[in-house]
Parts: sequence; C-alpha cells; structure tokens
Amino acid sequence: MSYNQHQLYEWHRTCEQIIQKYNVENLRRQKIAVTATVGAVIAWATEISKKKRRYKNKRTWITEFFEQRRRYGFYHTALPILKLEDLRFRNYFRMNTIQFKELLELVAPKITRQYAIREPIEAGQRLSICLRYLASGDSMTSMSYQYLVSLTAVSKIISETCQALWEILSPLVLVQCNESAWKAISHDFNEKWHFPHCIGAIDGKHVIIQSPEKSGSAYFNYKKTHSIVLLAMCDANYLFTYVDIGAFGRQSDGGIFKQSEMGQRFAQGKMNVPAADEIYEGSTTYPYVIVGDEAFPLTSYLMRPYPGRGELTTEKKIYNYRLSRARRVIENAFGILAAQWRFYRKSTIAKVDTTEKMVKATIVLHNWLRKQDLSRRETFITPEMVDREGNDGSIIPGTWRNIVASNNSAFQDIAATSTHTHTRIAADIRNKFTEYFYEEGAVPWQFSRIYQ
Repeated sequence: MSYNQHQLYEWHRTCEQIIQKYNVENLRRQKIAVTATVGAVIAWATEISKKKRRYKNKRTWITEFFEQRRRYGFYHTALPILKLEDLRFRNYFRMNTIQFKELLELVAPKITRQYAIREPIEAGQRLSICLRYLASGDSMTSMSYQYLVSLTAVSKIISETCQALWEILSPLVLVQCNESAWKAISHDFNEKWHFPHCIGAIDGKHVIIQSPEKSGSAYFNYKKTHSIVLLAMCDANYLFTYVDIGAFGRQSDGGIFKQSEMGQRFAQGKMNVPAADEIYEGSTTYPYVIVGDEAFPLTSYLMRPYPGRGELTTEKKIYNYRLSRARRVIENAFGILAAQWRFYRKSTIAKVDTTEKMVKATIVLHNWLRKQDLSRRETFITPEMVDREGNDGSIIPGTWRNIVASNNSAFQDIAATSTHTHTRIAADIRNKFTEYFYEEGAVPWQFSRIYQ
C-alpha cells in the first residue's frame, strides 16, 4: 500500500513535532543541570570566602594578641619588679641579676636580630625565655602565653639561644684536655676524695624524648622509652669536664662508652693524659685514671668496682668504697643538673637536634654558675644540696635527691654491663690501687665504713 501525498505530509509533520519536543525536553534538562552546577559552585565559593574571613579574623586576633607584648608580656611588666627581689629572681632564672646581665653581654651578639618587617624580639627577652624554659620545665605553649610570643617563635628562640650559649660558654667553662689540666684535677680528687691520680668521674644517662618521626627503633632503649645518651665526666668540684651527647638510645649500654667519641679518644691515647708517675716520693708509678660504676668496662685508664659483695676480701671492699667516694661526685653533678634545670623532669617534646642543644646549654650553664660559686662564693650549689660526709664518714644525702625524687625525671641510668672481660694490664692496675688503699693510702674511717 502506498502513501498518497497528503498522508506523507502528515507523517513528516508528526516526525518534526516529535523531534522538536525531544529537543525542548533535552534543553530543559541541560538548563537544570547547569543551574545545579552553578549553584554548587556558588555555595562552595561562599563557604571558602567565609573560611577565609574567619581565618583572616583569627590571624588578626593572634597578631593583635602578641602585639600587646610590651604592655602585658612578662619581660616588660613582671621582670622589672622581679629584679628587685634577689631570691625570687634566682629561683626564676637560677642566677642573680648581675649574672644575668653578664651572661646577656656574652651572648647578645649572637642572638640579636636586625629590624626587618617588624620589630625583633630583643636579646634580653630571648635569653629570658630560654633560661626560664630550661629552669622551669614548663611547656613552650606556657612560655608563649607568659611572654606573649608566638609558639613558633618560642621554639626557634630556645633552639637558637641554647646553641649560642654552647658556642660562647663551652670554650670558657669546659676543661682543655692537656696534662696540666688533668694534673690539677687529679690533685683535687686526692685532696677532697682521697683517690690519687684520678682525672675524673664518669657516668651516663638516657635523656628521655618523645619518639622522633621516622626514626624506627633507633632511639628505643632497654627501658622501652625513646632517648638520647649523655655521657659526662666531672672533676672533684662537680664541674663537667667532658661531655658526649647524642648517641642513639638503642645502643647496648655496655657499648655506649666504647663507641662514643670520648671512649675512642681515651682508647687511642688522644686525651693528653699524663704519663704514669709516683703517687708519693719513692712509690711505684701509677697511671692516671677515670672512675666509673658497673656500667663501664675495666681498662688501663678506667677503674670500675670489683663485682660481687659478700664474697669480696677486705682489701677489695675497701677499694670499692674508695672508688665509690670518688665516683659520687658525678652522681651528684647529674643530680644537681636535673634539680636545677627542670626541663629534665619530663620527656622532651622537641626535635632531637633541639634536645641536644638544650642538654649542651644546661651543661655549660651549670659550669658557668658553678665556677662563680668557687670564685665569688655564689650559691648555685649550696653545701646542703650535695651529698656530704659526717665526722664518721657516713653519707648525709644532698637535698637534690629530694627534689629529683619528687618529680618524674627524664634521666635514666645506663645499665650495668655484665662483662668481666678485661686485660691483664687493667687487672694489675686495679690491684695496685687496691693494695695502696689498704696500706699506705688508708684513711682512718674506711675499715668501719665497709662493715656497716
């Protein structure tokens, strides 16, 4: 059947209507989709704009908050009043106003900043923030609110000032490794602690830190905490003479000294230790040695106690007692360090590099203030603070022990090494000192002390 002309026309018109209707519907849907998209974009842009305004308002508030530093910050308001009260100033900074001024004059050239976009924080305030942080153990956030300095700035100030303190003070207060210095230290040990030819007492501590990022188990120690290691020697006056900072906490405690720069320099004969000589006129020659506890190996230059207790002979017990008296100075030096600089009372929340700078700063500050004790009769370390002996040789505990015991200390002892391997030469040297302490070098109270 064929379509006539009229039917063909109607069919063509119907098709056009269908196509037109489809196009209209399709266009309507496209408009709806575009409208929805534009609406979403506008909503997103509006939200971003609101967030930016909120952020801008927050930043403006923060800027305004810290810009009140000169009106309300501790350094410009309370510190001038604190300077009028010596006892409180000492408690706040661990030094008096004269010492603070002297220290500022020393480090100011390294911590003064030039005026750039805004007025810099002055050197005195930088030193104040750093000293208070180390002395108090408060958080950096607390320092930020107290001094009205941003948290980022506080962290940077503490790191930079600690580094400056180390660079300026270490040449002034750490011993030069030469024969005359070692002999002077040996003389003091003999006079004060009755241990001749002793050039230092050594000990080590794990300084507890928070787990560093991406460090794996490098800093994870035997106490199941994260730490860096501080090895230190001191003289008979509680002055640190040589420090080695930064070994990984995971190192076996028996190997810490051997692997340290200090241990390697002693082993290689690079510490300029005097040659063996007489203790008294006509005696045999004795080497100059350092003294340590069971955490350290017995060597020709390092004396440690005889192992065991009840089965020891009288001579060996006396040797252990005399070595313990000499070694107690480093125990007290570490105790005073933790008592005076209370940032050691908890694990450090800082980068490892910054923590090392803090430790170095407390070491040289300790020595700088202790030297003024000895030369000016200052009171950074009072007689009551350290262990002392009664008339009968008994030990009266120093007050630092109560201070440290009442706080959670970030110091942990390095563990005793169980190895008894040593050379015949090292054993012979220890036997010589044992014989000397029992005979011509005996002190009147030693026999009664070993049986108490």
